[in-house]
Amino acid sequence: MSVVRTVAGDIAPEALGATLMHEHVLCDVTPPPIARLPDREIRFEETDAIRRSWGVDHPGNHRLNDVDLAVAELARLVEAGGGGLVELTCGGIRPDPEGLRAVALRTGLPIVMGCGYYTEAYAGEALTLKGVEALAADMVAAVREGAWGAEVRAGMIGEIGVSDPCSRAERRSLEAAALAAAETGAAITVHPGRDPASPFECVRTLVAAGADPARVVISHIDRTFFDHAAMLRLADTGCVLSFDFFGIECAHYPFAPEVDLPNDGGRLRAVRALLDGGHAGRIALSHDICTRTRLCRWGGHGYAHLLRDVVPMMRARGFSGAEIDDLLTATPRRLLTLA
Repeated sequence: MSVVRTVAGDIAPEALGATLMHEHVLCDVTPPPIARLPDREIRFEETDAIRRSWGVDHPGNHRLNDVDLAVAELARLVEAGGGGLVELTCGGIRPDPEGLRAVALRTGLPIVMGCGYYTEAYAGEALTLKGVEALAADMVAAVREGAWGAEVRAGMIGEIGVSDPCSRAERRSLEAAALAAAETGAAITVHPGRDPASPFECVRTLVAAGADPARVVISHIDRTFFDHAAMLRLADTGCVLSFDFFGIECAHYPFAPEVDLPNDGGRLRAVRALLDGGHAGRIALSHDICTRTRLCRWGGHGYAHLLRDVVPMMRARGFSGAEIDDLLTATPRRLLTLA
């Protein structure tokens, strides 16, 4: 029987509505240089400056650890018509399966949890000391039995973290993800390096290890590629391209200062180019919220932004109802159904 595995139990694929494919609800993605520092208060008059700097020098901005706050924030998504969310907090960035299940039960929102490991800089020895088989066994157990010591099962593999250049441990992690996907039927989400060559390398590594490219999601396209031709070439490999920075309207990208990030309009132009290029079914949309200043509580856009603000923009720009449904519902249902 085909099922989608959520943190609250298995559901039929048809039970998923419009689904955000790359989010964080409970996590700690604090940059390693400031990871041991205590939280600094976020004063409302500072939120714009913190948001512009991505909070890389503001300890606590990257820590989402309040279940009650998560419930309140996701209630806005449910009210806007949200019908699903993929939470990709994995090893190295402090996953909280029990907390995530509590959020799902209190909101009624189907939440699919990821598994595996983030980049080596965050995951450390939990990643570097394991071989391919051990990493794959961890992922299989997370999908079949429960993740991170909890009886809460993952429904997707990822986000598998890759740096520039991809380290040997990260390459083993990709190979393990391919093995685990073949055994469990779960799809894979990858956090690629920022080098435009990285997504292609990730797909090659996964396919060589046995992964089906149609069930591989390459995240952060909107901070990696800045011309449509490169996006089209990646889509030609058969993988899914995830535009998951929706809501980020600041061009400045502190991790690569030479990069000008697109706004939501630019993201939609890229999505339009892919659809016109024949790549329907190979595009995912989301926000990748992982900081407090993007939450409504601190004046951010919140998890409802795509449905509340972007979908009307899509309609105004000529996207058909069928195209919007494919992007937000049909493609997530396909990817999240255990194959």
